[in-house]
Amino acid sequence: MSEVLERFLRYVKIDTRSSEESGLSPSTEKQHDLAKLLYEELQELGASDVFYDKEHCYVYAKIPANNADKMPEGTRPISLGFVSHMDTSPEVTGTNVSPRIVKEYDGGDIVLNGEAQILLSPKDFPHLSAQKGKDLVVTDGKTLLGADDKAGVAEIMTMAKTLLSDDTLPHGDIRICFTPDEEIGEGVKFFDLERFSADCAYTVDGGGLGELEYENFNAAEAEVTFYGRSVHPGSAKGQMINATLLAYEFHQLLPEFQNPMYTEGREGFYHLNQMRGTVEKAVVHYILRDHDREKFEEKKEMMRRVTDFLNAKYGEGRVELNMADVYYNMIEKILPHMHLIETAREAMQAEGVTPIETPIRGGTDGAMLSYKGLPCPNLCTGGYNYHGRFEYASIPEMESTVKILLGIVDRYAAFHVAADGQISKA
Repeated sequence: MSEVLERFLRYVKIDTRSSEESGLSPSTEKQHDLAKLLYEELQELGASDVFYDKEHCYVYAKIPANNADKMPEGTRPISLGFVSHMDTSPEVTGTNVSPRIVKEYDGGDIVLNGEAQILLSPKDFPHLSAQKGKDLVVTDGKTLLGADDKAGVAEIMTMAKTLLSDDTLPHGDIRICFTPDEEIGEGVKFFDLERFSADCAYTVDGGGLGELEYENFNAAEAEVTFYGRSVHPGSAKGQMINATLLAYEFHQLLPEFQNPMYTEGREGFYHLNQMRGTVEKAVVHYILRDHDREKFEEKKEMMRRVTDFLNAKYGEGRVELNMADVYYNMIEKILPHMHLIETAREAMQAEGVTPIETPIRGGTDGAMLSYKGLPCPNLCTGGYNYHGRFEYASIPEMESTVKILLGIVDRYAAFHVAADGQISKA
């Protein structure tokens, strides 16, 4: 059994499901279970500056540079970071995960759970066909797997072990961080950039082999509250204002086909993901997404215009809009640092992997870190069908990802940082 697979199977059995309801940081105490294990393993491997933030559940470590003597005078080796998150999606349970290895997948249906007749089928997931002949890790049909992002965690840890056990591999400072609560959008809420101390970094939190992502959605959240007037329905004519119907009317005024089920690629959307209400009061929650910043702003303006229209129609104060930006498209922050993309491409191609550079229809910790001053694109992990019981991981792809990470580290051994912060390749 390969090192990365052994680690992956160990990590996915630890329940780290995050929660959108708790209001705590981390959102669930059980995320500490994996954090403690990783902290101990990093110490055992001989990493430096291993630190466990026991309050907020972050784990940091460093692999010190061994190539400082090869840098031009007045420069230092680049400090390169790798980040993955420990939590799993709150959408599906992560309790009692029972991973199973499918040897040399034959290309047909995989029975995840015979009793419940739960099948992982290429009819439903066509990309599964490309895994024919490969060894896969699947669920038992009752839980998610946790490849998002324990595959990334296992790959970074395997990379770390390789570097720490062979000091002949040249590299600058390698910084590692494992974060909580990425799945609920709070993965970098208490991320200590000073402690991490990297010049640039990668999140290892993508999907299929070759994914290289440096463009993501601009994102906003909106909560719309509707205030009605409850009157007995028998005498309601001209008097009742039904808050729930106001909510329906609000939604009908938004562009019908700018909806997740009708969009793909760089197309943005309004997504109604929660609704509750009575005649007296109704509350709906939207997420707004668009890769294009101008179109993103137009979507927010549309929400304001619809709010103003309904208030003009039914009386001021009937509709209340609370809207806030969540994250932005990282491409603005990556473009000045395209060496991150070029280096990753080279490392992939050296392993016979074709880079897949498509925009993320979502966000990552890396997007938020990029706007905090740490340029941080996203790399593949070899996981698929995230956030559900049909999730699976390709073992050869996880092993290839480790080689890609090591290839990136190797190529950055030739980079240095000048006193003014400029990054150059020798």
